[in-house]
Amino acid sequence: MPRNKSGSANGGVIGKTNKSSFGKGTTTTKTSSGCITAQPGTRLVEALIVAGGGGGGNSSPLAGGMGGGGAGGYRTVEVIAGEPGSIPVTVGGGGAGGNCGQPHPAGGGEPGCNGSNSIVAGTFSTGGGGGAGSNNGSKAGNAGGSGGGSAFYNAPGDQCSTGNAGGFDPPEGNNGGPGTQPSSPAYGGGGGGGAGAVGGSATTSAGGAGGAGSSASPLSSCTLAGGGGGGTVPGASGGSGTNGGGNGGGGVAGSNASANTGSGGGGGGQSPPACVKAGGNGGSGIVIVKELSKASGVWSMQNQFSAQSQGTWPKLGFNYDYLVVGGGGAGGRSSSSPGTNPTGGGGGGAGGYRASGYGPTPLQASSIFLTPGDYVITVGGGGAGGPIHGPSGNDSVFNVCGVEGTDKFTGAAGGGGGGHGNSNGKPGGSGGGSRGSPEPGSSFTGGTGNQPPTSPSQGNPGGNSPGASGAPGAGGGGAGGSGSNSPGGGGGCGVSNNILGPSTTYASGAPGSGVGPETGSNGGTNEGDGGGGSNGANGGNGGPGIVVLRGPSAVTFTSSPSPSATISTHPGGDKLAKFTSSGTLTIS
Repeated sequence: MPRNKSGSANGGVIGKTNKSSFGKGTTTTKTSSGCITAQPGTRLVEALIVAGGGGGGNSSPLAGGMGGGGAGGYRTVEVIAGEPGSIPVTVGGGGAGGNCGQPHPAGGGEPGCNGSNSIVAGTFSTGGGGGAGSNNGSKAGNAGGSGGGSAFYNAPGDQCSTGNAGGFDPPEGNNGGPGTQPSSPAYGGGGGGGAGAVGGSATTSAGGAGGAGSSASPLSSCTLAGGGGGGTVPGASGGSGTNGGGNGGGGVAGSNASANTGSGGGGGGQSPPACVKAGGNGGSGIVIVKELSKASGVWSMQNQFSAQSQGTWPKLGFNYDYLVVGGGGAGGRSSSSPGTNPTGGGGGGAGGYRASGYGPTPLQASSIFLTPGDYVITVGGGGAGGPIHGPSGNDSVFNVCGVEGTDKFTGAAGGGGGGHGNSNGKPGGSGGGSRGSPEPGSSFTGGTGNQPPTSPSQGNPGGNSPGASGAPGAGGGGAGGSGSNSPGGGGGCGVSNNILGPSTTYASGAPGSGVGPETGSNGGTNEGDGGGGSNGANGGNGGPGIVVLRGPSAVTFTSSPSPSATISTHPGGDKLAKFTSSGTLTIS
């Protein structure tokens, strides 16, 4: 039988190419979110991903102890790191314990909050479930990586909370434990589930112990992700937290879990006659990444199935359009002092403007190719106007962990306007305008724009004050034009962009003030405008920036934390992610 030539090249094995990786076994531990700078040849990593633990429930003013928080999900997986460079990592925070002193549901307290997911290059473990905080409803704790413990008064038929909320194989965690029945004198809450065992059941004398953690990963000998203990009433013992989990309160508040263990917080205990005790906070997660060395070849069918099941199989990417605008610079303040000629403060420069696909054609760059994963986003704030020269704004960045100009784009901070203490405008995405000249021969200059340089240009310079006696301030530069020189002092034009659908003007420079009393206006919210120059009052505030990504209908956008972005679908089907504060965008 003739040989299949392509099959022979792979030793007779047919499958998708498995690229080589040369990570040299480099291991990095992350206790907070950020980027790992990978070895140049790294394509594949092994990661221990432990999510944040859930908070313990707080006690009811009319009842007893509450459930301990469940541990964050615990997973060791191989993750495709993509092309050489940085690996984005999110370390999940622990969930807050049920809030002491807040309004209660009828007859009950608040459940603990779930912990947050930990993520490595798009692969995640699920945050631990919060412990139950009331004796109404089902009394079960929240589902999570491991489930939160149930509240006291756990009646027959009530369900304990479920772990392994991500549905992974092997599981990332276990169920929470049940609370006591109404006849029990302890009135105890169940223990939160741990990575290694289910949460303990409450007894007639104690709250349930937290489920054991795990040390199964080859990347760490530490035992992590233990459950929080359940709370109970005075005279009984609160359940013990395990492996960094918080202890349940015996008539007192539950204790907090240890940081960077992913363990659950302790459940709160009641102190009669009706005193509410808070649940403990869950512990933050941890991520350990080992960069692998692996020969090239092909994926076996078994490895293909495993990678697809775990969500780590390579996926094709798409082209995306973007808008990134930095925070605008504040206007400068000037004033009329006795014996001097009155002058005006300089206008703030606009934040840097970076865009593709939409807006003025000369300012459009090419779209960017992105694969599924996490992209860290920074939205720059505007400069805060004050009694002197204007502070510059702050940078906005799409994909903090990327390569600038390839898959990372920065809209630079707008330059502050000139004023007391520094009469020249500051450089930036667009430069700030200078303060007005007090007398002939004393000229001041506007800040340079397009700093740092980009192509297409991200902005323009601020205006100058050439030396007239008692001159108004000069205008700040905008994305669409330079600031005007004094006198005149108008701000540089912004530019219109309809990436979100309706056309909005972004990155306008602000005008300088006149020589009489004048208060500069603030820049538009999330438009990256400069703040107006002032005379006798604080300069106007620069407007905060914005980051927008627009992709095809086939993708899904999610963001965290949820208030940072608005996710929507354009009438034409494209997906839109509009970030008005810093966060993380996940593309799937």
